[in-house]
Amino acid sequence: MDFSHELLEKAAQAEEMCRDAFKSFDENARYNGEKVLRAFINGRVSENHLQGSNGYGYGDEGRDTLDRIFAESLGAESALVRHNFINGTHAITVALFGILRTGDRLVSVTGKPYDTLHSVIEGDSGGSLKEYGIQYSQVELLPDSSPDFEAIRRECRVHKNVKAVFIQRSRGYSLRKPLTVTQIGEIAATVREVNPKAAIIVDNCYGEFCEKSEPTSADVDLIVGSLIKNPGGGIAETGGYIAGKRDLVELCAQRLTVPGIGSEAGCSLNQNRGMYMGLFRAPETVAGALKTSAFAAALFELLEFDCFPRYNEYRTDIIVAVNLTNEQRIRAFCEGIQAASPVDSFVTPVPWEMPGYGHQVIMAAGAFTAGASIELSADAPIREPYTVFLQGGLTFTAGRAGVLSAAQKLILLGDD
Repeated sequence: MDFSHELLEKAAQAEEMCRDAFKSFDENARYNGEKVLRAFINGRVSENHLQGSNGYGYGDEGRDTLDRIFAESLGAESALVRHNFINGTHAITVALFGILRTGDRLVSVTGKPYDTLHSVIEGDSGGSLKEYGIQYSQVELLPDSSPDFEAIRRECRVHKNVKAVFIQRSRGYSLRKPLTVTQIGEIAATVREVNPKAAIIVDNCYGEFCEKSEPTSADVDLIVGSLIKNPGGGIAETGGYIAGKRDLVELCAQRLTVPGIGSEAGCSLNQNRGMYMGLFRAPETVAGALKTSAFAAALFELLEFDCFPRYNEYRTDIIVAVNLTNEQRIRAFCEGIQAASPVDSFVTPVPWEMPGYGHQVIMAAGAFTAGASIELSADAPIREPYTVFLQGGLTFTAGRAGVLSAAQKLILLGDD
């Protein structure tokens, strides 16, 4: 691709700045890749498991074995991995409705959840938790993005009906820091002090395989995510997962299907092969996305934009937020990402009324799988402080090219 000499010089400088971070990402991928390979070997995966079933799906060994190797890879007792989870929000919703009952309380201890969960929790129509008589409250993070442990204790102590505690690992559409597995463990320990029976649920989207362990190692009950993000490796065509304590995973399965049937039915159609291969490929794919994230932070810092996290900060998800300060720059950035995409590079992204969001959202995503944010993508709500959120990159080569394309568009825009 044709980039200016000045921009390529800054790119070389940015890569040098990221040398140590890149090394750590490769080491992390090796550790997690061996862990996933071990799960495949222990699961005795065979060619038969890669075939799909139809109809009711009774006795689908491919589906059931995939659940087991996902569980082992994520450090969980059990897992529910299904292509008919339409997105991460759907999987989280199934988990919440699987565990909560009328009169129970859900507490979010990381502030307001991601935009698409608002109508699930507090919507006035459509069968929200609120409509089913499930109460909700939240505890804000401290100004430095760390958990407010005293407020968490107080909330769980005052409300005796707290049945579930929700933790969002990633930043969502905010500038707060994502949580590390260690911090999630500290939250879990705090909740257990006051309410040992509460189910602790983690929205794990964008965080899988970014560290050497998952929140399941930190005494949480369930982790939930999407297969067209990290754990699908850019190969799974759709789907999501719920993993954690065996009894709770089965409650969620009975919410997804039918009470009394749960995880024992549901055909896999032709999706098994992609989900197996995607999980196997995921640690390396995540490493490429982390490299893209760090490189983007370094390059845009050289271009005098604020980035969160910075290139040399510890990463526990694949997202980098770039503060662009106005809508014109957001549009230019997204146009640059789209122009360097392998699919639909000729398309111009524009803001639109995206379902589940309170503001118009612009999204650049020239992806092989529609909406797959493990593939290089950039999106932003059209609202102050006009921050764009970049994630993904199936390979660092493609991710680097996309970041350079976005930077060049901004340079050409000038100071508008």
